[in-house]
Amino acid sequence: MSQTRFSVLIHQQAKKYGDRVALKHRDYKTSTWIPTTWNQFSDAVATVSNALIEMGVGVQENIGVFTQNKPESLFMDFGAFGIRAVTVPLYATSSEAQVHYILEDAGIRYLFVGEQQQYDVAFRVMALSPTLKQIVVFDREVKFDARDESTIYFDDFLAMGKNRQHQAEVDKRTAESDTEDLMNILYTSGTTGESKGVMLSHAGYEAVMDAHIDRFPTFNENDVVINFLPFTHVFERAFSCWCLCVGAEMNINLRPQDIQMTIKEVRPTVMCSVPRFWEKVYSGVNEVIASATGVKKTLMQDAIKVGREHNVNYVCKGKTPPLWLHMKYKFYEKTIYSLLKKTLGLDRGSFFPTAGAAIPPAVQEFVLSVGINMLAGYGLTESIATVSCENLYDHEIGSVGKLMPHMQVKFGENDEILLKGPAITKGYYKKEAVTKASFTEDGWFRTGDAGKLVDGKHLYMTDRLKDLFKTSNGKYIAPQQIETILGGDVFIEQVAVIGNNRNYVTAIIAPNIEAIKGYAEQNGIKYEYVDELMDNPQICKMMEERIANLQKDMAPYEKIKKFRMIKRGFTIESGELTSTLKLRRAVILQNYAAMIEEMYNPIKGPIGDYAK
Repeated sequence: MSQTRFSVLIHQQAKKYGDRVALKHRDYKTSTWIPTTWNQFSDAVATVSNALIEMGVGVQENIGVFTQNKPESLFMDFGAFGIRAVTVPLYATSSEAQVHYILEDAGIRYLFVGEQQQYDVAFRVMALSPTLKQIVVFDREVKFDARDESTIYFDDFLAMGKNRQHQAEVDKRTAESDTEDLMNILYTSGTTGESKGVMLSHAGYEAVMDAHIDRFPTFNENDVVINFLPFTHVFERAFSCWCLCVGAEMNINLRPQDIQMTIKEVRPTVMCSVPRFWEKVYSGVNEVIASATGVKKTLMQDAIKVGREHNVNYVCKGKTPPLWLHMKYKFYEKTIYSLLKKTLGLDRGSFFPTAGAAIPPAVQEFVLSVGINMLAGYGLTESIATVSCENLYDHEIGSVGKLMPHMQVKFGENDEILLKGPAITKGYYKKEAVTKASFTEDGWFRTGDAGKLVDGKHLYMTDRLKDLFKTSNGKYIAPQQIETILGGDVFIEQVAVIGNNRNYVTAIIAPNIEAIKGYAEQNGIKYEYVDELMDNPQICKMMEERIANLQKDMAPYEKIKKFRMIKRGFTIESGELTSTLKLRRAVILQNYAAMIEEMYNPIKGPIGDYAK
């Protein structure tokens, strides 16, 4: 037995940092940020550990946490780790069916929920669940169902452990904790099939922490971070553990729609995010440039050009820029770049890890051009996030960085990325057959992602093998690669590429409505309702030309031959996106079946059709 790091981490950090701020969260009633010190954090964790013992939680028992990002979810995590329990986080947007499945699969007796939406779902599921015994609610504003006789508030739960009557048992379990203990079970979002519970051990998390501390030694207690992605997401979960290990101040963003406001208020030095965040920044800046005139427009365009030449072509390649270029860059750094970063709230930025999907090259180049140190990376739930990532000021456009020191890689059939290392999952909860199929005979984990290693250093992810489809002409298509290219356009918000067993490739596009409206105004296009713009011939022609230009370097069989614009984007609520914002292709095919069929068997004149 070896005592686990995370069973005692918060208490050790409290001894080191005391009344220094560990966490902050927004109070929506007062519009202020409420601090939690390390001492308060430690006290809450100890109280949770005692309360869990009082409830009868056993060693390695699974505890459900169904909430948005809240400090209480961290209290639950570390309180559970202290008594060798396992936390099973659920996305706050999970449906009744998803919650019911996870609760039954994981055998969860105790479920901790965040706000009204999660409580309502949990209460309805409780009537169907033979295992769920108790719901505990974080938010005091939640109204209980009149029929509910068992649910309690988190305050009442904490009262069960306030006197620390079980501290001796807590200390005993902590001392007996082992790195092979499960720490979390994270359920995959299920893009192609049934959700699976990924078993992640303390040993795996500790290996990941050591690797990140080794790779980024400058990240420390002086950094200020924002927790933007859900704690349920392995990327944010592992990142938050890293923050706590180095003592960085965490600012917990509750509502995803508040992130722009939060960034401006907090001005983080570090924040992990997904490519979509930077795509919106890129689109926003392009809209500003497009609407500018005269000298202002010329300066902004030149600033982007100079930044790209200076950073992408020289600095990121380890080369020294010419003096004239460097001087020009410094001028723009003090003017346009600094103003842009200050407007965004990124003026104190150190580095910004970004993963979860492919980053459009145009977006990556732009972000680096203006001096924002975005670090592309690649990882999976099964690897506890980071497999590879870029180093500080070491970038290769299109790459997902260099392998982390705890990770091994090789390539299998169809260039599939195969992984080994201490962070790789031992398998899927109660799914022996699926677990066996996910590993090669000699123990390499099958990622389902295709990739390549260039110069023995930089990893490139080319596509999801499960997403690959074949046209009726026998040509294999990598839809994510095409979607990444098109998604970098300012007028495109979302895109789904279609063509399995068809004789050509098509797409359904959710346009950037604000950009479309701006184009209409600039070109004198009259409309009464925004929906009219989706069918406007001038708008369609403009989109055709832009898509044709974006596809100019593709093989003929890869190019989209027809597309349709939809009047609303793909959403989690419609089932078209997973909780991690990945496309559920089967659902999209079903929801837009008539539209798709019309692109292959047109009934009327074409909209969004163009020549090869």
